[in-house]
Amino acid sequence: MKRFILYFITLMVLASCSAYQYHTTKIQSTDFSQYHTYGWLPPVDSLSKSYFNNDIANANILETANQELEARGLTYSKDNPDLLFRYIAIVNNKSRPLYGGYPYGPWGMWGYNPWMWGPRWGYHGYGLNRPVGEERYRAGHIIIEARDRQSNTVIWQARGSGQVRTPEEAINKLPEIVAGVFDQFPLTKQ
Repeated sequence: MKRFILYFITLMVLASCSAYQYHTTKIQSTDFSQYHTYGWLPPVDSLSKSYFNNDIANANILETANQELEARGLTYSKDNPDLLFRYIAIVNNKSRPLYGGYPYGPWGMWGYNPWMWGPRWGYHGYGLNRPVGEERYRAGHIIIEARDRQSNTVIWQARGSGQVRTPEEAINKLPEIVAGVFDQFPLTKQ
């Protein structure tokens, strides 16, 4: 019973963690403190599911991104900005292994076990650690990149990814995801 309670608590802690993953890359030698203004390029058409191809999604992304950039000391400029930002929104189909098996082995919960006596919690070849199939799901990605206007070079790129259940949920989560992406930006909030 103690193992079950420990397993349940561990599962609840893992479930409460962020469902989004963030990744970033940049040109290491770039001094980001030299940039003071920014502008926007048109978003890239990703040719994926059109979850984010609407005015509400565009507003959620741009409003949050502008707040994050201004909090880092950058000022929006239509004419000759130092940095040009662009976002790409993608929703695609993915699959992941589904694990399962016989949780207690062929002898039942208290059956013979040559390695130990007592309950079998899914190990020694009979447990919940074997793939038994695949689960299909939709993954959403927001990619934001910063381009140096003078050199026309991408100097920073970050991505926020997570599972998408419904278009409405995906659009409503955009501010949280965009803020998480900008947490990866080399300039910190002032």
